[in-house]
Amino acid sequence: MALTLYVDTARWRAHHKHVSEQFPGLVPVCKGNGYGFGHERLADEATRLGSDVLAVGTTYEAARIKDWFGGDLLVLTPFRRGEEPVPLPDRVIRSVSSVDGVYGLVGARVVIEVMSSMKRHGVSERDLPQLHAAIENVRLEGFAIHLPLDRTDGSDAVEEVIGWMDRLRAARLPLHTMFVSHLKADELARLQQQFPQTRFRARIGTRLWLGDHDATEYRGAVLDVSPVAKGDRFGYRQQKVASDGWLVVVAGGTSHGVGLEAPKALHGVMPRAKGVARAGLATVNRNLSPFVWGGKQRWFAEPPHMQVSILFVPSDAPEPKVGEELVAHLRHTTTQFDRVVER
Repeated sequence: MALTLYVDTARWRAHHKHVSEQFPGLVPVCKGNGYGFGHERLADEATRLGSDVLAVGTTYEAARIKDWFGGDLLVLTPFRRGEEPVPLPDRVIRSVSSVDGVYGLVGARVVIEVMSSMKRHGVSERDLPQLHAAIENVRLEGFAIHLPLDRTDGSDAVEEVIGWMDRLRAARLPLHTMFVSHLKADELARLQQQFPQTRFRARIGTRLWLGDHDATEYRGAVLDVSPVAKGDRFGYRQQKVASDGWLVVVAGGTSHGVGLEAPKALHGVMPRAKGVARAGLATVNRNLSPFVWGGKQRWFAEPPHMQVSILFVPSDAPEPKVGEELVAHLRHTTTQFDRVVER
């Protein structure tokens, strides 16, 4: 009786192959919770794809995954002086986003991040003259640019990369490799065509591992079902049931990430209206669960517990049975499953 991640392995891997064919030189990204699959599993899949480099989020992740992946490991979090030293093999490449950071990595393999319109990490144009001396004492693996997902101002992602290529070239810095993020396949091809002497390598996580939504599915097993009548009290807070139906205990609680949701960027009137409506319902203890039964998402009867959730299923829906499973619409990057079943 578990929260289970079902994987249609053949379909999932077919999608990986399709993406890798669209992005020659692809660098798979494996960070956080391993996009719901775990670091070890994704390291195996990256090996299966023939990847020579795997990008991870932190030095701690690199230390954890180094025995599972035999190629190079690119740490995406930029180096900062004073950070806790983590023993890592020479095949680990560090990202760096400042001139001072480059000076702090003497002898290391480094990728230098440039500041994109994301305005998160990166060297600026005025830093470029100082990089000449700084890179003499490191093994430069290339430059990198991390681009935004949305371009509400109508700007062109390719033009942004070209702008940086021109700045780096004008500063006479090596342009043999440029790591890029969040470009479309045709955009990458445009860049490769315009700069044939540079190898563009796309760092991809979400699109690679989660791009085919139908290849994976979460399901929570029904652990108990109790019939209730309107007005019955239940649960820790002894709330009243609003109508006849069933209280359904299902595997999947806060320790799995159920009921936990990262903030979303809402665009448009309708999504904002739905957000306001959800917030209003929450003030009267009405929260929609991610579990689906009888073709509908069902309401939490009370806030989810550590390992289970209790749902209310009204009497006009089919009665759930112990052992049946409910599909759960969960975010892979915040979910911890009990088991994985390959289909």
